[in-house]
Amino acid sequence: MTTINCKEIAANIRKGLGEKVSSLTEKYGEKPFLEIVQVGAHPSSVSYVKSIERTCDNMGVNHRLSIYDENISEEELVKVIETLNSDDSVHGVIIQYPLPQHLDQDRIANTLSPDKDVDCVNSTNLGKLFMGVKGIVPCTPKGMMRILEESGVDLVGKEVVVVGNGRTVGKPISQLLLHSGATVTVCHVQTKDLKKHVKEADVVICAAGKAGLVTGDMVKDGVVVVDAAINVIGDKIVGDADFEEVSKKASLITPVPGGVGTTTNAMLIENLLELFVSHKEK
Repeated sequence: MTTINCKEIAANIRKGLGEKVSSLTEKYGEKPFLEIVQVGAHPSSVSYVKSIERTCDNMGVNHRLSIYDENISEEELVKVIETLNSDDSVHGVIIQYPLPQHLDQDRIANTLSPDKDVDCVNSTNLGKLFMGVKGIVPCTPKGMMRILEESGVDLVGKEVVVVGNGRTVGKPISQLLLHSGATVTVCHVQTKDLKKHVKEADVVICAAGKAGLVTGDMVKDGVVVVDAAINVIGDKIVGDADFEEVSKKASLITPVPGGVGTTTNAMLIENLLELFVSHKEK
């Protein structure tokens, strides 16, 4: 078993992106600018926002955090997004999810211009992803694919099981895997015989958000496991895979914490730079 050093992969990516930020700033006389929209103070959002701000600071990217009251009306938030759409100084926008329940998340996502949608939440960008058209890719799935690539995993013809069918990770990663030539099965917490599917997998993607869902007896020897789930159990953070048992059979496995999450912010900056260049070259 080899635990994939995701921190090292992320550090190498950030180094390259930092150099690109510098060259683009010199070329265009302006730094890329990221707007972070946060509604309320959901703990996961607060934590993620802090990590985004640190990444931006470390890489020389301008950014602004705009925090709105959790009781903001849908119409008010729509106006905020529309204003950002028309602001030429803003090159990318990330809206922190989950939003409060009274807000229509799909409407908010689709109000955001596809040209400023840094995390691929708009239906236009998601449609490009599902069609296999080049465009912005959701940050976490993009990071997962980079981890597999940097680890030398050839996906062509491989049996891959994605455990989790969520909009943020499960569905997008399944499409990226299909585009890479893998044979993909998507399972979830309601799959009747999860073990039967997982046992056949050369690669297992964990993204259901249920600790211990994938156990050692469910995987075959030599399996590659990429665990994107974050579950808090007491004072510990764990993934969906039982790391101690699954790692005994895995040839490669990502740790939790310190795994997939380390690449997510790097992919966010990579997406921002794509949008920045696109904006400048229009």
